[in-house]
Amino acid sequence: MKTIVILISGRGSNMQAIVEANLPVHIAAVISNRADAAGLSYAQSKGIATRVVDHRNYDSREAFDAALMQTIDALKPDLVVLAGFMRILTEGFVNHYQGRLINIHPSLLPAFPGLATHAQALKAGVKVHGCTVHFVTPQVDHGPIVVQAEVPVEPGDTPETLAARVLAQEHRIYPQAIRWFAQDRLTITPDGRVNVQGVEALSDS
Repeated sequence: MKTIVILISGRGSNMQAIVEANLPVHIAAVISNRADAAGLSYAQSKGIATRVVDHRNYDSREAFDAALMQTIDALKPDLVVLAGFMRILTEGFVNHYQGRLINIHPSLLPAFPGLATHAQALKAGVKVHGCTVHFVTPQVDHGPIVVQAEVPVEPGDTPETLAARVLAQEHRIYPQAIRWFAQDRLTITPDGRVNVQGVEALSDS
């Protein structure tokens, strides 16, 4: 059974979806950079260990990432899962976990990286929006794509209504991606693509 560590900064709704999916993984801990993150209480209620590495206690991103790495490595995870972790990670951190660090982003990457993705989508006038699970690389909101899910953009949508429909798909595809990892079904090709063994239509699986 694979061991995972989940990183959050707030309520951790994707973390909750992962926990409730009853995946064939051992969640060694949920770690937050904020002691007041609501998701920590949820994790504790499920008997999952929690840790806090407060970024405000460090004078640089490098120092914070080094402390975070030390905390993670002590748990010996096979996979580190970013689930609403609102910190830009240094290149050294990302490279340390190359091939075993994943993130979910609320857009169909490479479209709309960064923040306010739903507002960006509405401003651009796209007809289809969605979310992406990807392996993390030093370039923010880039990296080999594991799975995506689409949602239609409806007339009269606001960033809030669009976000709600996208979030429902996030809660569906993130546990699926972790399940594939746990089953050793994910392979990153030399050209940076992800092959999923036994899956033909990723968005429907």
